[in-house]
Amino acid sequence: MTEKCLFCRIANGEIPTKFVAETGEAVAFRDIDPKSPVHVLVVPRQHVTSLASAEDEEVLGQLMMLAAKVARSEGISESGYRVIANTGPDGGQSVDHLHLHVMGGRRMTWPPG
Repeated sequence: MTEKCLFCRIANGEIPTKFVAETGEAVAFRDIDPKSPVHVLVVPRQHVTSLASAEDEEVLGQLMMLAAKVARSEGISESGYRVIANTGPDGGQSVDHLHLHVMGGRRMTWPPG
């Protein structure tokens, strides 16, 4: 963990947040600035800066499995949803901690932005 990392602090309970779901490897919580009716972030408990620097295949698999579990629990699994990993400045990553956006509850457009 890096001391100043917002998502590390949330994942480790230093910043009180209600988790939508959690596992030993990851936590899921609602985005504070949602862009769709369902907008949940899935974050590994261990600090990983981005998808570009990720090396642990098991942790990446856990993130994807938790994203699917969130979609089911939020009721968007059948109608469809989007899972996004913004990576780096040009990819729109705003927090330097790997996180997946699980978004749904409305029809998504393409291209996204």
